Parts: sequence; C-alpha cells; structure tokens
Amino acid sequence: MVQQVTQGIKISVLTEFDGTFYKNRKMQYAFAYNITIENQGKDTVQLTSRRWVIKDSLNNTVIVEGEGVIGQKPILKPGERHSYTSGCLLFSPFGSMKGHFNMINFESNRKFSVAIPLFNLSAPFSLN
Repeated sequence: MVQQVTQGIKISVLTEFDGTFYKNRKMQYAFAYNITIENQGKDTVQLTSRRWVIKDSLNNTVIVEGEGVIGQKPILKPGERHSYTSGCLLFSPFGSMKGHFNMINFESNRKFSVAIPLFNLSAPFSLN
C-alpha cells in the first residue's frame, strides 16, 4: 500500500493486476486500483476533480482529467473517508500512475490540491 498526506487529506492506494486481453489486435494489461481518501483535518472538504498521469514501460503516457471520481464528488467531514475502485489499461505489464485531486474547503472556501502518490502497476507473471 502507498500512502501520502497533503494538507490533512490522506490518500491510500492498493493495486491489483486484473489480466490480459486483446483489443484491436494489441495485447492490453488491465489493472485495478483502490483509492481511499481520508479527511484527517478539522474542516469539511469536497473532492471536485482529478488529474492522472498514467505511464507504461514502453514510454506511453496518458493524461486523464475530469470532474469527481467515478461520477461522484464526495464531501468529507473531519474523520470521514471515501473509497472507490477504478482501473486502467496499459500496453506493457509494467507502469505507474500519479496525480492529484482538486478539493475545496467548505469552511474557508479555499481550493487546494491533494497529491496522489506515485504507485506502480505490475503484472505478477513478469516479476522475477
């Protein structure tokens, strides 16, 4: 598990290899990741958007930006957490992801970013 705290918001990440398949005659490697966002601060916050940088070992890079996470914009009171699972496809059995969540503090109306720490994606069959 990879974890990081930014401005009182703790991000924890667990990953899982989901298998391989062919799409458009190219091998794809599927990975799932579970993100837990925990408000360790004293103010209520809301996740408004996210930005991901996804890389594979063949130097392919994909940027993903959008509102919320899996169709939600969770509001977290102090001590609350929100977890979700999503996934990505790579063209190689190794890669990594990192990014950030854009948040708003309801008490101060201040916008801020929370780092999503770099985490690795690797197919177990390709490890020595």
